[in-house]
Amino acid sequence: MGSRMESRKPIIHVITGTATPQQVRDMAAFYTAHIKVAVDIERGLLAGGGEWHADCEEVLREKGSKRENIWGAGYKPHTREVDFYSLINIRPRQGNPDQDILSAEVRGKVEQIIRGRLES
Repeated sequence: MGSRMESRKPIIHVITGTATPQQVRDMAAFYTAHIKVAVDIERGLLAGGGEWHADCEEVLREKGSKRENIWGAGYKPHTREVDFYSLINIRPRQGNPDQDILSAEVRGKVEQIIRGRLES
């Protein structure tokens, strides 16, 4: 017998334009009010809705994105809050030794893509 979390399969969408309201609901369904996202800051792609940021990162990598261009973040549709906290952001070689995105430039790109894709 599986746990309750195991019975709910997260839906991951890759968004290249503006997400539809249904896509946003799908992505927010796993955590109810929070969407885990991975953003390719070079290609402007967003993958959202996974249980882990790494799930979204994997989908972007399957679509040709490069690891060094993908950053993890979170989005709360009801409050429009963006956070920049994810294990996939730990990359000392790129000057980011923390789970938070430390670079204001990278944060700005990530936030711009998230808002452009998830807010209508």
